[in-house]
Amino acid sequence: MSHDEQNNKINAAHKEAMKEKQKEVRDAIKKAKEKRGVIIFLYGDGKGKSSSGFGTLLRAVGHGQRAAIVQFIKGIWKTGEQIFFSDHPHVSHHIMGTGFTWDSQDREKDIAAAATVWRDAKKELANPSVDLVLLDEITYMFDYDYLPLADCLQTLRNRPPNQNVILTGRSAIPELIDLADTVSEIRDIKHAFRAGVRAQKGVEF
Repeated sequence: MSHDEQNNKINAAHKEAMKEKQKEVRDAIKKAKEKRGVIIFLYGDGKGKSSSGFGTLLRAVGHGQRAAIVQFIKGIWKTGEQIFFSDHPHVSHHIMGTGFTWDSQDREKDIAAAATVWRDAKKELANPSVDLVLLDEITYMFDYDYLPLADCLQTLRNRPPNQNVILTGRSAIPELIDLADTVSEIRDIKHAFRAGVRAQKGVEF
């Protein structure tokens, strides 16, 4: 078989495979009839959960949608997303503000701060004009028993029907996995910090 004949055979096989794939995708699109908001749960010990959540939020805002950011545990320094979204007309931003739990070392203060920011979150989760709510690093709240998981689950179930929600955090909370429509685990393969590279503006915060 000549080189041209071999190429033609490969190209024909590729075209046939892509036709099959196209039919598979189009059939799946036809079957997706339901229109409602979804819950996305991003968890795991790898880097990228919050980044993914903010990327989706940016996409929503780009379409003119309204969004709310609720960050539960972050450092006390200003993050790039806080600076960018702080005065955006379509985004409200709520931050727990006590820094990392291992830095504050004050359980009662952390619980009070968690309760305050959760009240803000509940208002956003009850507001039908808010298209997307990002609950960033919320799993720490359940790991440390700062917030009742049952209240969170009930609030998520009772939110406006077309509202989308993204939850991020390290822990694989089984109840959140069951409730969520889309679940992704982010695994830690390598991280520059363990090689002695300092956290950088624009990458880690």
